[in-house]
Amino acid sequence: MSDIRPVRRALLSVSDKTGLIEFARFLAKSGVELLSTGGTAKAMRDAGLAVIDVSDFTGFPEMLDGRVKTLHPKVHGGLLGIRGNAAHEKAMQAHGIKEIDLLVVNLYPFEETVAKGADYDTCVENIDIGGPAMIRAASKNHDSVTVVVDVEDYAVVSAEMEANQGGTTLGLRKRLAATAYARTGAYDAAISQWFARELGDTFPRRVVVAGELKQSLRYGENPHQAAAFYTDGRKRAGVATARQLQGKELSYNNLNDTDAAFELAAEFEQPAIAIIKHANPCGVSVGTDLKSAYLRALACDPVSAFGGIVAMNRRLDKVTAEEIAKLFTEVVIAPEADDDAVAVFAAKKNLRLLVTGGMPDPASPGMTLRPVAGGYLFQTKDNGRVMAADLKVVTKRPPTERELADLLTAFRICKHVKSNAIIYVKDGATVGIGAGQMSRVDSSRIAAWKAQEAATAAGLAEPQTIGSVVASDAFFPFADGLLAAAAAGATAVIQPGGSMRDAEVIAAADEKGLAMVFTGMRHFRH
Repeated sequence: MSDIRPVRRALLSVSDKTGLIEFARFLAKSGVELLSTGGTAKAMRDAGLAVIDVSDFTGFPEMLDGRVKTLHPKVHGGLLGIRGNAAHEKAMQAHGIKEIDLLVVNLYPFEETVAKGADYDTCVENIDIGGPAMIRAASKNHDSVTVVVDVEDYAVVSAEMEANQGGTTLGLRKRLAATAYARTGAYDAAISQWFARELGDTFPRRVVVAGELKQSLRYGENPHQAAAFYTDGRKRAGVATARQLQGKELSYNNLNDTDAAFELAAEFEQPAIAIIKHANPCGVSVGTDLKSAYLRALACDPVSAFGGIVAMNRRLDKVTAEEIAKLFTEVVIAPEADDDAVAVFAAKKNLRLLVTGGMPDPASPGMTLRPVAGGYLFQTKDNGRVMAADLKVVTKRPPTERELADLLTAFRICKHVKSNAIIYVKDGATVGIGAGQMSRVDSSRIAAWKAQEAATAAGLAEPQTIGSVVASDAFFPFADGLLAAAAAGATAVIQPGGSMRDAEVIAAADEKGLAMVFTGMRHFRH
């Protein structure tokens, strides 16, 4: 027996009218009877199409400001009735229920309404009831009914109907049903998340995570891993909003590293450049312009910067693009780019250039998720920011004005470096970075060693850590880490404080003539 089901009657009720008229015209030319409601019916009539109002189909008027119109046995019976089932067909005939073979619904724009900052009552009114109910009914009966919830699928259904004398195959109906259930699931997730925020419930009893496929990826972190990129519906500027102007397809690692780079660049008000390799910065700098910031960020670790990601918080200009183009770079991401800058990169066919249309707000709330065996770890995003007024001077010598500015810069960078993190900064630029070590003293030593390597490569007489400041993402458990920083030439230290040996560490700082401030805030990044 063929699995092709003819489409003779369709119910269309959509908020997004994109492509509606073209699809409805195709259905009408295919001999399909069109049922509809409200604005959808009006749009089709205005286009000259014959449409039957659902209220005429059911014999029951729309009521309660349109809240009740499709919630009727003649609608749900037409969607749920099993074709070929004698009992169902007998009941449908007895009650005048006609089969509905195709359902086309996209839901009230709840997510968009919330994103616009609408008030509570307006958001509630944009919670669709009839739409999800019909979608679930049609999807359950996918053996007989075709359900469409995405505008992108109009062409798919049209092509199948043309190829199958006005019918659809079971394979397509199954795929569309799966898509439909995912849509209602994501819709309910958005509503539940909104309610939780309204109630101030950071961690509700149940949480649902939903996403929309943006891009299938060639593979994951490694070639034997499958991967894809999903967006969560938020309009926060970044990799999810980026337009790729040129270059090869982005990989999983590209996306992960580019996100890390752009979030770091967003931390600063001044022109800033962040160069990322394997999710850690290998050079960061602020400056009076992007070109100078790039050159100083690159100088921190030019070896690691090869094949890295470059992010900035200003419109990319030609002179900066020319400097970046001198070194092999995987991805460049910026809020915007000048035409001249785009032209510079045109010769670099493999370089991916992304523009996002804006910068993310580093102080904005959010949530991070990490899978563990049998569950997930959720936490609020680390949007903590330390200002000068938050600092506690704990040494005999307070920091100078220059040291203070660098200390704050270093601590902002610390938040984006894998723990244990040690960051040396001088005049607004990193000059040594130690990341991801099991021992904090090892991070201090590695950062100093890399600074010496960079100085040797640049032909400098001494490493730039001399006269720098140093930041630690967590307290020094012993004085050895601080002493390693002092040996590297650091003159001031910023750290959270809170160790049982704080007094010992402070005494060591005083003995070395260092200035040290406590933040009271830790920035672990695992």
